[in-house]
Amino acid sequence: MNIGEVAVALDVGGTGMKCALVGANGAVVHAERHPTDAGRGPDAVVDTILAVAQGLAGRARAQGLTPAALGIVVPGVVDEARGVAVWSANVGFRDVPLRDLASARLDLPTALGHDVRAGGLAEARVGAGRDAGNVLFVAIGTGIAAAHVVAGSAATGAHGAAGELGHILVRPDGPVCGCGRPGCLEAIASASAVARRYAELSGIGATGPTGTTSDDGSATGPGPGRTMVTAAQVAARAAAGEELASRVWREAVEALADGLATGQALFDVETIVLGGGLAQAGTGLFGPLRTALRDRLTFHREPQLVPAALGDEAGCLGAALLALDQLETR
Repeated sequence: MNIGEVAVALDVGGTGMKCALVGANGAVVHAERHPTDAGRGPDAVVDTILAVAQGLAGRARAQGLTPAALGIVVPGVVDEARGVAVWSANVGFRDVPLRDLASARLDLPTALGHDVRAGGLAEARVGAGRDAGNVLFVAIGTGIAAAHVVAGSAATGAHGAAGELGHILVRPDGPVCGCGRPGCLEAIASASAVARRYAELSGIGATGPTGTTSDDGSATGPGPGRTMVTAAQVAARAAAGEELASRVWREAVEALADGLATGQALFDVETIVLGGGLAQAGTGLFGPLRTALRDRLTFHREPQLVPAALGDEAGCLGAALLALDQLETR
């Protein structure tokens, strides 16, 4: 990549898109955000993605820069080799050949990736895991997903579904997960699960059939988007000594420690990087979680357990890295 060339990067979520122009040194030249409006349907979302990407490329040229490649990351199951968004509940994609569509529209080499794997890639290369060659990045928000990064490359799996740590079975008699099976880690230790559990036990803001969960893990009740409780509030109440909040928080931490111990048994990483909304609880999470994880390890080496460094920019930076990587292989 030459001086003056930039990667066009888009991190597409169910609610919004984080977008940037990124230079070869990883510096963000320009950043902007757009609504995804997934409720309009997948075709409309694709049109928005392509229009935003085209607009960013045009902005680069207007600033005297050359857009050299495009990187797009989306949630769900992604076949990176074929450039197909196989499935995404958040965005509504089903077998969308997004890489080819974007490449045809912008006439740029295009990489399509998974949002969490891209975030893990960025954290492993330029974020909290940059000094480790073997990193497990775990994003804990509305759901739980992970990325295993070895020597700067994230594993995708045979079918594009690697890293679904949230669907490890940790409590066989636990609550039913969104995937339909009871007891998944995501159903107990995600930010949305913590919020729901507290609401159920306290009766404060308990959600009925029309209740939903927002991107920050807060539970919303039957009213017009009225927030009832958040995982952050549960963590704060637990830190203040409230008995019920402490119980819910402890259940989540214990389950998360079980999931991370399984991850360490499988991957034997140097560093586990925790990102997403729940990780923002700081020492209230990392202190008890380190202890619980240590208690579960026998002959496995204890990994470093650290908070993510890049915040919600990780996915977009990862999209840029994917775009830049393909230039090196051309």
